[in-house]
Amino acid sequence: MGNTTSCCVSSSPKQRRNNHHSRLEPYRPEPELSREDTGCNLQHISDRENLDDLPMEYNPSDHPRASTIFLSKSQTDVREKRKSLYINHHHSGTVRRKYSSCSTIFIDDSTVSQPNLKYTIKCVALAIYYHIKNRDVDGRMVLDIFDEKLHPLSKSEVPADYDKHDPEQKQIYRFVRTLFSAAQLTAECAIVTLVYLERLLTYAEIDICPANWKRIVLGAILLASKVWDDQAVWNVDYCQILKDITVEDMNELERQFLELLQFNINVPSSVYAKYYFDLRSLAEANNLSLPLEPLSRDKARKLEAIARLCDDKYKHLRKLAKKRSVSADNLAVVRWCPAVIS
Repeated sequence: MGNTTSCCVSSSPKQRRNNHHSRLEPYRPEPELSREDTGCNLQHISDRENLDDLPMEYNPSDHPRASTIFLSKSQTDVREKRKSLYINHHHSGTVRRKYSSCSTIFIDDSTVSQPNLKYTIKCVALAIYYHIKNRDVDGRMVLDIFDEKLHPLSKSEVPADYDKHDPEQKQIYRFVRTLFSAAQLTAECAIVTLVYLERLLTYAEIDICPANWKRIVLGAILLASKVWDDQAVWNVDYCQILKDITVEDMNELERQFLELLQFNINVPSSVYAKYYFDLRSLAEANNLSLPLEPLSRDKARKLEAIARLCDDKYKHLRKLAKKRSVSADNLAVVRWCPAVIS
């Protein structure tokens, strides 16, 4: 007490209040730990499905703007056929195509939402035919799971030159039609089958050839039937169609097919529509078209009902889009025109 001015002694010198910011260190974010550092080496599903990094022209089964492989492979043959058709048309002097007029309208029964089954299977078989015929000549490897010599589909002996002769379009069509008829699959499933087939060729970097085309098509149909159809077909059902194949072989084929697809079984509606219209273009270029029928009264009534429904819908949207007042810099003019159904 007495002469002592303070009973407490500060352990550190006092600092001025206006220098408090000098004690703050700049924020330094801690480096993120990789999965290897954390011990988690599992692949995330986003890494598996991050397919946008692939060039668009090499990924037609994922990007709607990329050209389908089968259509590009058929261009050479289509040009030759067009030349021959041009010569035959001018020499014969007869027109074999039907055209719509004011009095008669010719339509077919195949649409993007409800394709014709027989017509679609023929188109898919034609696309597979061009895949095999115009494959790359560099001779890519044939995976063992798809090799028909190692995994035969029947007990009959596989010919020694089984990998030398390209199958005809009719042979491919009969094989696909047999599976679709026995399993009662839909036309939409055929289009998805072609999507999975081209996705497999793109991801696995392989070609479809005489040695592997049957098992590749079988694997694509097997997967498409399970993903697309409401009533999925079991692997044992395919064993009843192909009498000499085992369930274990079908299971292994499905497993490896999925792994080669990187488990990407998604088919966007835009990709599906692109494949449908490209198949129609392929069929038209090869004179493989549906028989056209004159528009009947029943179909005309259905089209009229659909058009009236769409008209009412657009009128409702038009009413909702109307505004009481608009400014000059944000002027929105609603324009609409009647739709023409052909």
